[in-house]
Amino acid sequence: MNGNQLMPISMSLLYDGLEVQEDIYDADAAVLLIARGATLNSDIIEKIRDLNAGRDSIYVSGDTYKVLIERLPPIEAPNRKVIEESTGYVSAKDDTFELLDEIARNKVVQQEALTTVAGELSNRLETTSPSTILSLINALAPVDEYLQRHCVNVSLLNGLIGRWLGLPKREVDELVLIGLLHDCGKAVTPPQVLNAPRKLTVVEFEVIKMHTVYSYDLLTDFLEPVRRAARCHHEKTSGFGYPDRLGGANIPYEARITAVSDIYDAMVSQRAYKTPRSPFSIMAMLAELRGRDLDPELVDVFNTNMPAELMNKPAVMSDGTIGTIRSYDPGDIEYPMVEINGLVVKTGKKLFCTCMYIEED
Repeated sequence: MNGNQLMPISMSLLYDGLEVQEDIYDADAAVLLIARGATLNSDIIEKIRDLNAGRDSIYVSGDTYKVLIERLPPIEAPNRKVIEESTGYVSAKDDTFELLDEIARNKVVQQEALTTVAGELSNRLETTSPSTILSLINALAPVDEYLQRHCVNVSLLNGLIGRWLGLPKREVDELVLIGLLHDCGKAVTPPQVLNAPRKLTVVEFEVIKMHTVYSYDLLTDFLEPVRRAARCHHEKTSGFGYPDRLGGANIPYEARITAVSDIYDAMVSQRAYKTPRSPFSIMAMLAELRGRDLDPELVDVFNTNMPAELMNKPAVMSDGTIGTIRSYDPGDIEYPMVEINGLVVKTGKKLFCTCMYIEED
Protein backbone atom coordinates (compact mmCIF):
# COMPACT_ATOMS: atom_id res chain seq x y z
CA MET A 1 0.00 0.00 0.00
CA ASN A 2 1.33 3.41 -0.95
CA GLY A 3 1.97 5.43 2.21
CA ASN A 4 0.43 8.54 0.58
CA GLN A 5 -2.73 6.79 -0.62
CA LEU A 6 -5.85 7.99 1.18
CA MET A 7 -7.94 5.25 2.79
CA PRO A 8 -11.35 5.42 4.53
CA ILE A 9 -11.55 4.44 8.18
CA SER A 10 -13.81 5.01 11.17
CA MET A 11 -13.45 8.05 13.40
CA SER A 12 -14.02 5.72 16.34
CA LEU A 13 -10.43 4.51 15.93
CA LEU A 14 -8.94 7.91 16.74
CA TYR A 15 -7.60 8.06 20.29
CA ASP A 16 -6.02 10.36 22.85
CA GLY A 17 -2.27 10.59 22.34
CA LEU A 18 -2.27 9.66 18.64
CA GLU A 19 0.50 11.58 16.91
CA VAL A 20 -0.81 12.61 13.52
CA GLN A 21 1.98 11.94 11.04
CA GLU A 22 -0.08 12.79 7.95
CA ASP A 23 -3.05 15.01 7.16
CA ILE A 24 -6.56 13.68 7.93
CA TYR A 25 -9.44 14.49 5.57
CA ASP A 26 -13.22 14.46 5.81
CA ALA A 27 -15.68 11.75 4.69
CA ASP A 28 -15.42 12.98 1.08
CA ALA A 29 -11.60 13.01 1.13
CA ALA A 30 -11.86 16.69 0.15
CA VAL A 31 -11.62 18.88 3.27
CA LEU A 32 -8.60 18.91 5.59
CA LEU A 33 -9.75 18.14 9.15
CA ILE A 34 -6.43 18.09 10.98
CA ALA A 35 -2.93 18.76 9.72
CA ARG A 36 0.08 16.56 10.33
CA GLY A 37 2.08 17.20 13.46
CA ALA A 38 -0.81 17.39 15.92
CA THR A 39 -1.26 15.10 18.92
CA LEU A 40 -4.89 14.18 19.45
CA ASN A 41 -6.87 14.60 22.65
CA SER A 42 -10.59 14.32 23.37
CA ASP A 43 -11.24 18.00 22.55
CA ILE A 44 -9.47 17.76 19.19
CA ILE A 45 -11.26 14.53 18.32
CA GLU A 46 -14.60 16.20 19.12
CA LYS A 47 -13.63 19.17 16.95
CA ILE A 48 -12.78 16.78 14.09
CA ARG A 49 -16.17 15.13 14.56
CA ASP A 50 -17.91 18.52 14.32
CA LEU A 51 -15.93 19.51 11.23
CA ASN A 52 -16.89 16.16 9.69
CA ALA A 53 -20.60 17.00 10.17
CA GLY A 54 -21.10 14.05 12.50
CA ARG A 55 -20.17 11.50 9.83
CA ASP A 56 -18.19 8.49 10.95
CA SER A 57 -15.75 7.91 8.11
CA ILE A 58 -12.58 9.92 7.55
CA TYR A 59 -9.69 9.57 5.13
CA VAL A 60 -6.12 9.01 6.28
CA SER A 61 -2.92 8.08 4.49
CA GLY A 62 -1.69 4.53 4.19
CA ASP A 63 0.81 4.85 7.05
CA THR A 64 -1.73 6.22 9.53
CA TYR A 65 -4.21 3.66 8.23
CA LYS A 66 -1.84 0.83 9.19
CA VAL A 67 -1.40 2.23 12.70
CA LEU A 68 -5.16 2.47 13.25
CA ILE A 69 -5.92 -0.92 11.67
CA GLU A 70 -3.64 -2.61 14.19
CA ARG A 71 -5.94 -1.35 16.96
CA LEU A 72 -9.03 -3.08 15.56
CA PRO A 73 -10.42 -5.81 17.84
CA PRO A 74 -10.29 -9.38 16.48
CA ILE A 75 -13.25 -10.88 14.69
CA GLU A 76 -15.86 -12.58 16.88
CA ALA A 77 -17.46 -15.46 14.99
CA PRO A 78 -20.43 -16.79 16.99
CA ASN A 79 -21.28 -20.50 16.92
CA ARG A 80 -24.97 -21.25 16.44
CA LYS A 81 -25.14 -24.46 18.50
CA VAL A 82 -23.20 -23.03 21.43
CA ILE A 83 -25.29 -19.86 21.58
CA GLU A 84 -28.65 -21.54 21.04
CA GLU A 85 -27.99 -23.97 23.88
CA SER A 86 -26.39 -21.51 26.29
CA THR A 87 -29.20 -18.96 25.91
CA GLY A 88 -32.07 -21.43 26.11
CA TYR A 89 -33.11 -20.47 22.58
CA VAL A 90 -33.58 -24.10 21.48
CA SER A 91 -35.93 -24.96 24.32
CA ALA A 92 -37.93 -21.75 23.79
CA LYS A 93 -38.25 -22.49 20.09
CA ASP A 94 -39.30 -26.12 20.72
CA ASP A 95 -41.82 -25.10 23.37
CA THR A 96 -43.26 -22.48 21.05
CA PHE A 97 -43.65 -25.06 18.28
CA GLU A 98 -45.66 -27.29 20.63
CA LEU A 99 -47.85 -24.40 21.73
CA LEU A 100 -48.54 -23.35 18.13
CA ASP A 101 -49.31 -26.96 17.24
CA GLU A 102 -51.81 -27.12 20.11
CA ILE A 103 -53.50 -23.98 18.79
CA ALA A 104 -53.63 -25.42 15.25
CA ARG A 105 -55.15 -28.72 16.42
CA ASN A 106 -57.50 -27.63 19.18
CA LYS A 107 -57.87 -23.84 18.84
CA VAL A 108 -56.67 -23.58 22.44
CA VAL A 109 -53.99 -21.25 23.79
CA GLN A 110 -52.11 -22.63 26.78
CA GLN A 111 -51.90 -19.42 28.77
CA GLU A 112 -49.77 -20.72 31.63
CA ALA A 113 -47.29 -22.45 29.32
CA LEU A 114 -46.96 -19.39 27.07
CA THR A 115 -46.45 -17.11 30.04
CA THR A 116 -43.76 -19.46 31.39
CA VAL A 117 -41.84 -19.48 28.10
CA ALA A 118 -42.11 -15.68 27.86
CA GLY A 119 -40.88 -15.33 31.43
CA GLU A 120 -37.84 -17.48 30.69
CA LEU A 121 -37.05 -15.45 27.58
CA SER A 122 -37.37 -12.21 29.50
CA ASN A 123 -35.03 -13.50 32.19
CA ARG A 124 -32.49 -14.40 29.49
CA LEU A 125 -32.52 -10.78 28.37
CA GLU A 126 -31.24 -9.87 31.82
CA THR A 127 -28.24 -12.21 31.64
CA THR A 128 -27.33 -12.35 27.94
CA SER A 129 -25.70 -9.57 25.94
CA PRO A 130 -27.85 -8.06 23.18
CA SER A 131 -25.17 -8.83 20.59
CA THR A 132 -25.34 -12.54 21.48
CA ILE A 133 -29.12 -12.60 21.14
CA LEU A 134 -28.97 -10.69 17.87
CA SER A 135 -26.37 -13.07 16.43
CA LEU A 136 -29.12 -15.71 16.38
CA ILE A 137 -31.81 -13.43 15.01
CA ASN A 138 -29.61 -11.98 12.27
CA ALA A 139 -28.10 -15.23 10.96
CA LEU A 140 -29.67 -17.49 8.34
CA ALA A 141 -32.01 -20.13 9.80
CA PRO A 142 -33.97 -23.10 8.42
CA VAL A 143 -37.01 -22.02 6.41
CA ASP A 144 -39.25 -24.75 7.85
CA GLU A 145 -38.80 -23.34 11.35
CA TYR A 146 -40.02 -19.91 10.36
CA LEU A 147 -43.14 -19.42 12.50
CA GLN A 148 -41.77 -20.64 15.83
CA ARG A 149 -38.45 -18.84 15.27
CA HIS A 150 -40.29 -15.70 14.23
CA CYS A 151 -42.37 -15.70 17.41
CA VAL A 152 -39.30 -16.22 19.60
CA ASN A 153 -37.30 -13.61 17.66
CA VAL A 154 -40.02 -10.95 17.86
CA SER A 155 -40.36 -11.73 21.56
CA LEU A 156 -36.63 -11.08 22.08
CA LEU A 157 -36.60 -8.01 19.85
CA ASN A 158 -39.58 -6.57 21.74
CA GLY A 159 -37.70 -7.10 24.97
CA LEU A 160 -34.56 -5.43 23.61
CA ILE A 161 -36.52 -2.42 22.38
CA GLY A 162 -38.21 -2.18 25.77
CA ARG A 163 -34.83 -2.15 27.46
CA TRP A 164 -33.44 0.41 24.99
CA LEU A 165 -36.45 2.59 25.84
CA GLY A 166 -35.64 2.24 29.54
CA LEU A 167 -39.02 0.71 30.36
CA PRO A 168 -39.52 -0.98 33.76
CA LYS A 169 -39.11 -4.75 33.85
CA ARG A 170 -42.84 -5.35 34.19
CA GLU A 171 -43.46 -3.62 30.88
CA VAL A 172 -40.52 -5.37 29.24
CA ASP A 173 -41.94 -8.71 30.41
CA GLU A 174 -45.27 -7.82 28.82
CA LEU A 175 -43.59 -6.89 25.54
CA VAL A 176 -41.77 -10.24 25.52
CA LEU A 177 -45.09 -12.04 26.04
CA ILE A 178 -46.75 -10.04 23.27
CA GLY A 179 -43.94 -10.85 20.87
CA LEU A 180 -44.25 -14.56 21.61
CA LEU A 181 -47.99 -14.69 20.90
CA HIS A 182 -48.47 -11.84 18.41
CA ASP A 183 -48.78 -14.24 15.47
CA CYS A 184 -50.62 -17.09 17.18
CA GLY A 185 -53.51 -16.54 14.77
CA LYS A 186 -51.30 -17.84 11.97
CA ALA A 187 -51.57 -21.29 13.58
CA VAL A 188 -55.22 -21.42 12.44
CA THR A 189 -54.55 -19.83 9.05
CA PRO A 190 -54.81 -22.31 6.14
CA PRO A 191 -51.29 -23.78 5.81
CA GLN A 192 -51.44 -23.79 2.00
CA VAL A 193 -51.69 -20.00 2.18
CA LEU A 194 -49.37 -19.46 5.14
CA ASN A 195 -46.58 -21.59 3.62
CA ALA A 196 -47.07 -20.68 -0.04
CA PRO A 197 -43.57 -20.70 -1.64
CA ARG A 198 -44.31 -17.59 -3.71
CA LYS A 199 -45.77 -14.14 -3.55
CA LEU A 200 -49.37 -14.30 -2.37
CA THR A 201 -52.33 -13.44 -4.56
CA VAL A 202 -54.64 -10.58 -3.55
CA VAL A 203 -57.19 -13.06 -2.20
CA GLU A 204 -54.56 -15.04 -0.29
CA PHE A 205 -53.21 -11.87 1.28
CA GLU A 206 -56.69 -11.02 2.54
CA VAL A 207 -56.75 -14.46 4.18
CA ILE A 208 -53.34 -13.86 5.80
CA LYS A 209 -54.46 -10.47 7.11
CA MET A 210 -57.10 -12.23 9.20
CA HIS A 211 -54.40 -13.70 11.46
CA THR A 212 -54.45 -10.52 13.57
CA VAL A 213 -58.17 -10.98 14.25
CA TYR A 214 -57.67 -14.68 14.92
CA SER A 215 -54.93 -13.82 17.43
CA TYR A 216 -57.22 -11.43 19.26
CA ASP A 217 -60.03 -13.99 19.38
CA LEU A 218 -57.76 -16.80 20.59
CA LEU A 219 -56.28 -14.76 23.45
CA THR A 220 -59.47 -14.46 25.50
CA ASP A 221 -57.66 -15.45 28.72
CA PHE A 222 -55.13 -12.62 28.43
CA LEU A 223 -55.41 -8.99 29.47
CA GLU A 224 -56.95 -6.66 26.93
CA PRO A 225 -53.70 -4.67 26.30
CA VAL A 226 -51.98 -7.92 25.30
CA ARG A 227 -54.84 -8.92 23.00
CA ARG A 228 -54.96 -5.44 21.45
CA ALA A 229 -51.24 -5.45 20.76
CA ALA A 230 -51.57 -8.78 18.90
CA ARG A 231 -54.53 -7.45 16.92
CA CYS A 232 -52.94 -4.12 16.00
CA HIS A 233 -49.30 -4.92 15.16
CA HIS A 234 -50.00 -4.46 11.42
CA GLU A 235 -51.66 -1.07 11.82
CA LYS A 236 -49.73 1.87 10.34
CA THR A 237 -49.24 5.37 11.65
CA SER A 238 -50.69 6.62 8.34
CA GLY A 239 -53.96 4.82 9.10
CA PHE A 240 -53.67 2.45 6.13
CA GLY A 241 -52.83 -0.73 8.03
CA TYR A 242 -55.09 -3.57 9.13
CA PRO A 243 -57.44 -4.84 10.50
CA ASP A 244 -58.98 -1.64 11.91
CA ARG A 245 -57.18 1.11 9.97
CA LEU A 246 -56.03 2.80 13.15
CA GLY A 247 -53.47 5.58 12.91
CA GLY A 248 -50.91 7.44 14.99
CA ALA A 249 -51.47 7.42 18.73
CA ASN A 250 -54.64 5.36 18.32
CA ILE A 251 -52.42 2.34 17.75
CA PRO A 252 -51.48 0.82 21.12
CA TYR A 253 -47.87 1.61 22.06
CA GLU A 254 -47.07 -2.09 22.52
CA ALA A 255 -48.38 -2.78 19.00
CA ARG A 256 -46.20 0.00 17.57
CA ILE A 257 -43.15 -1.60 19.21
CA THR A 258 -44.14 -5.04 17.96
CA ALA A 259 -44.57 -3.66 14.43
CA VAL A 260 -40.87 -2.67 14.34
CA SER A 261 -39.79 -6.07 15.69
CA ASP A 262 -42.10 -7.95 13.34
CA ILE A 263 -40.94 -6.14 10.21
CA TYR A 264 -37.28 -6.45 11.15
CA ASP A 265 -37.42 -10.19 11.76
CA ALA A 266 -39.54 -10.83 8.67
CA MET A 267 -36.99 -9.03 6.52
CA VAL A 268 -33.88 -10.58 8.08
CA SER A 269 -35.32 -14.10 7.76
CA GLN A 270 -34.95 -16.45 4.82
CA ARG A 271 -38.18 -17.72 3.29
CA ALA A 272 -38.95 -20.10 0.46
CA TYR A 273 -39.99 -17.15 -1.71
CA LYS A 274 -37.45 -14.54 -0.65
CA THR A 275 -33.83 -14.03 0.26
CA PRO A 276 -32.93 -12.37 3.56
CA ARG A 277 -31.85 -8.76 3.84
CA SER A 278 -28.94 -7.55 5.91
CA PRO A 279 -29.61 -5.68 9.17
CA PHE A 280 -28.18 -2.51 7.64
CA SER A 281 -30.43 -2.76 4.59
CA ILE A 282 -33.44 -3.27 6.86
CA MET A 283 -32.54 -0.30 9.04
CA ALA A 284 -32.39 1.86 5.92
CA MET A 285 -35.86 0.60 5.02
CA LEU A 286 -37.17 1.29 8.54
CA ALA A 287 -35.88 4.84 8.21
CA GLU A 288 -37.95 5.20 5.02
CA LEU A 289 -41.05 3.91 6.86
CA ARG A 290 -40.44 6.28 9.76
CA GLY A 291 -43.53 8.40 10.40
CA ARG A 292 -45.43 6.87 7.49
CA ASP A 293 -45.93 3.29 8.66
CA LEU A 294 -43.92 3.17 11.88
CA ASP A 295 -43.62 5.27 15.03
CA PRO A 296 -40.70 7.66 14.34
CA GLU A 297 -39.46 7.61 17.94
CA LEU A 298 -39.28 3.81 17.93
CA VAL A 299 -37.46 3.69 14.59
CA ASP A 300 -34.92 6.18 15.93
CA VAL A 301 -34.37 4.14 19.09
CA PHE A 302 -33.98 0.95 17.06
CA ASN A 303 -31.63 2.45 14.45
CA THR A 304 -29.50 4.06 17.17
CA ASN A 305 -29.05 0.93 19.29
CA MET A 306 -29.00 -1.91 16.77
CA PRO A 307 -25.85 -0.85 14.83
CA ALA A 308 -23.79 -0.71 18.03
CA GLU A 309 -24.52 -4.41 18.60
CA LEU A 310 -23.27 -5.29 15.11
CA MET A 311 -19.87 -3.68 15.40
CA ASN A 312 -16.91 -6.08 15.07
CA LYS A 313 -19.24 -8.92 14.04
CA PRO A 314 -18.74 -11.00 10.88
CA ALA A 315 -20.96 -10.59 7.85
CA VAL A 316 -21.36 -12.40 4.54
CA MET A 317 -20.59 -10.07 1.65
CA SER A 318 -22.23 -10.00 -1.76
CA ASP A 319 -19.10 -11.48 -3.33
CA GLY A 320 -19.16 -14.43 -0.92
CA THR A 321 -16.31 -13.28 1.31
CA ILE A 322 -16.61 -12.84 5.08
CA GLY A 323 -16.05 -9.34 6.35
CA THR A 324 -16.12 -7.71 9.76
CA ILE A 325 -18.38 -4.71 10.44
CA ARG A 326 -16.13 -1.91 11.67
CA SER A 327 -18.21 1.28 11.58
CA TYR A 328 -21.21 2.93 10.00
CA ASP A 329 -22.39 6.39 9.05
CA PRO A 330 -25.84 7.22 10.54
CA GLY A 331 -26.53 9.26 7.42
CA ASP A 332 -25.81 6.26 5.18
CA ILE A 333 -26.77 3.38 7.44
CA GLU A 334 -27.28 0.84 4.65
CA TYR A 335 -23.58 0.72 3.73
CA PRO A 336 -21.24 0.25 6.71
CA MET A 337 -17.46 0.09 6.58
CA VAL A 338 -16.24 -3.50 6.57
CA GLU A 339 -12.81 -5.04 7.07
CA ILE A 340 -12.04 -7.71 4.46
CA ASN A 341 -8.65 -9.43 4.46
CA GLY A 342 -7.07 -6.63 6.51
CA LEU A 343 -8.50 -3.81 4.41
CA VAL A 344 -11.36 -1.60 5.59
CA VAL A 345 -13.66 -0.67 2.72
CA LYS A 346 -16.84 1.38 2.40
CA THR A 347 -19.60 -0.91 1.16
CA GLY A 348 -22.01 0.19 -1.54
CA LYS A 349 -24.26 -1.07 -4.30
CA LYS A 350 -21.52 -3.25 -5.82
CA LEU A 351 -20.14 -4.74 -2.59
CA PHE A 352 -22.59 -4.96 0.31
CA CYS A 353 -23.54 -7.08 3.33
CA THR A 354 -26.07 -9.80 2.54
CA CYS A 355 -26.47 -11.18 6.07
CA MET A 356 -24.59 -11.65 9.33
CA TYR A 357 -22.34 -14.69 9.63
CA ILE A 358 -22.58 -17.46 12.22
CA GLU A 359 -20.53 -20.65 12.46
CA GLU A 360 -22.34 -23.92 11.95
CA ASP A 361 -21.15 -27.26 13.36
